Amino acid sequence: MARTVTTDAPMPFASLPPVVRLVNAFADPYDNAVATARTCYSSTIVSPEDVRKDAHARAQRDAIAKSTYAAGHHTTLQHAHFQFALENVSRQLLWSFLHAHPFYNSEQVSQRYVTVRPERVLVPRLPAPALLRYRSTVELQMRAYEELTGLLSAPAAAAFFAVFPARRKRPEDHKAAIKKRAQEVARYVLPVATFAHLYHTVSGLTLHRYHRLCQSHDVPTETRVVVELMVDAVRRSDPNFFASIEDPLPLDQTPEQRALAQVGKLRPSASARAFCQAFDRALGGKRSVLVDYKLNTEATLARAVREVLGLCPSELGDGAAIELVVSPAKNPAGVGPLNLTTLGKLSRTLFHPHYTFQKKLSHSADSQDQRHRMTPGSRPVLQAQYVGGAPDVVVPGLIAATPAALDCFMTTMAAVWRAMDDLLADQVATESALYLLPNAFPIRFEESGDLAALQHKWTTRLCYNAQEEIWQATRDEVEQVRAVHPQVGKYLGAPCAVRAAAGRTPPCPEGSRYCGVRVWTLRLEDYARRA
Repeated sequence: MARTVTTDAPMPFASLPPVVRLVNAFADPYDNAVATARTCYSSTIVSPEDVRKDAHARAQRDAIAKSTYAAGHHTTLQHAHFQFALENVSRQLLWSFLHAHPFYNSEQVSQRYVTVRPERVLVPRLPAPALLRYRSTVELQMRAYEELTGLLSAPAAAAFFAVFPARRKRPEDHKAAIKKRAQEVARYVLPVATFAHLYHTVSGLTLHRYHRLCQSHDVPTETRVVVELMVDAVRRSDPNFFASIEDPLPLDQTPEQRALAQVGKLRPSASARAFCQAFDRALGGKRSVLVDYKLNTEATLARAVREVLGLCPSELGDGAAIELVVSPAKNPAGVGPLNLTTLGKLSRTLFHPHYTFQKKLSHSADSQDQRHRMTPGSRPVLQAQYVGGAPDVVVPGLIAATPAALDCFMTTMAAVWRAMDDLLADQVATESALYLLPNAFPIRFEESGDLAALQHKWTTRLCYNAQEEIWQATRDEVEQVRAVHPQVGKYLGAPCAVRAAAGRTPPCPEGSRYCGVRVWTLRLEDYARRA
């Protein structure tokens, strides 16, 4: 039932236009939504056929749909889901809008493992001189990506064979793995304008919300185009579903834009430098700093465990109660391939502990970090943290340890900053100029989560195969939680360590992707990765 939707309206892009295909959808989403509403007040299940069977039923259907929408009774709209195939959409759109909330699912092409082609970049429509500057800067970034992939091959190979010395005998067998590691790091130089393609699935309610907020920061033009194509695709499938759709909220009426206008920062400002410097000082050299948590976390967790089991403290002490839910040996809910934490009565006591971290990750790393939907963050309007004049970037360890690569990287970054500053000085729209931001641009933000969600995240991201920055941030977080809540923290570790503690064999669940280090035998303070 795939439906490809395009538009006759002129596109605001000089590059390939976005492609939106509705590839899967609920049947009769509009009638189904009304049927679910009527079922709440019926002695039997009301079917979609019932709500459209005759003129009277259809009139009642339309009245119910209108009134339930106006009253905010929107759970009926969540039953219908729509799966889209999206092409020619920027990484900036994914980070800023499509993946900036919990209520979606995406499977997207990976920049870690798929080589980026030079032409796969969004280019906004700009006046001729600005367009030339934009295109030449993208070409520079793409050449640097290719050069860095080559420069990093030898150090990536050295790190690989240091972990797997026996594999030196057949180096040709591992060229692909080494190249992927090199290009994983080289991608930090790529612009956030780089195209992605993906499957993206949302409910009907989320699509309504998309449409209302499609003119929000950071890329309101691209967001509006893509969301309108998504809505049009659904309309072609069911013309009635968006009968009550609201108009998009104009950018100047969003709270972010109003706040920026109030302080006179509708364009990037050098005054952001003081904010960035203060934020970085607060981190004290860490990727992530614990800034808030519940004071009585361990006592509250233990009490909640006893309440589930109907026990008194004399029957189950705090330490034993905490062990019941946090120890992999006692609670296997989080050990297997399925995360069952939210479904178990005892495991749900892990919702009560809560932690907040101040973090700094590259755009590239944060694009992965935000996929942990149950540990949401308050991410910035990027123009509010942009400072011109000199590069503001996260430098990956492998680049920092390779002088030729570091020189190539920083030289390219300096040129990118000059180009963005020139475009902004020429009054190019901020969203257009900042498409040139590299994946290395730092995202400074706060992130929170309950222990149930964080335990799952920490376990997966302490794996040595995890993205480097997220692994480093996770280690910072677990170390700090151990310091303030030792009875909770002592059970946190890499997935192989958790499996070993639960008696699962083999400890490593990655199979052929085994990192080569017996991490399950290490203490957390001994966790260390090569660049």
